[in-house]
Amino acid sequence: MSSDPAPKGQRIPETGRETDNRSFQDRRERERERERERERERDAMASTAAAVPFWRAAGMTYITYSNICASLVRGCLKEPYRSEAAAREKVHFAVSKWANGKPEKSSIRSDSQAE
Repeated sequence: MSSDPAPKGQRIPETGRETDNRSFQDRRERERERERERERERDAMASTAAAVPFWRAAGMTYITYSNICASLVRGCLKEPYRSEAAAREKVHFAVSKWANGKPEKSSIRSDSQAE
């Protein structure tokens, strides 16, 4: 028994024409192929979006993104935790100038100081 709604040789009630199994099968196959193509496109778009982190898609580096997040979290804290977090945020580093392949006297700086 065929799965077609109107096997070959029967009349289609709306049109009064005889059915042609081949045209029904061809149409169904084209519809199935279109649906498979749509699914492939959806899968391709989903995998592309999932492969790129949102911070990268926004044009940021991970360091920039994490600094923004950390700043927002510190801003949401209540005292005394906010002042403790602000104290931990400060950065101190050493700067050395090099001359003739040897370091000169280094100086300790903080991120709040201007160079």
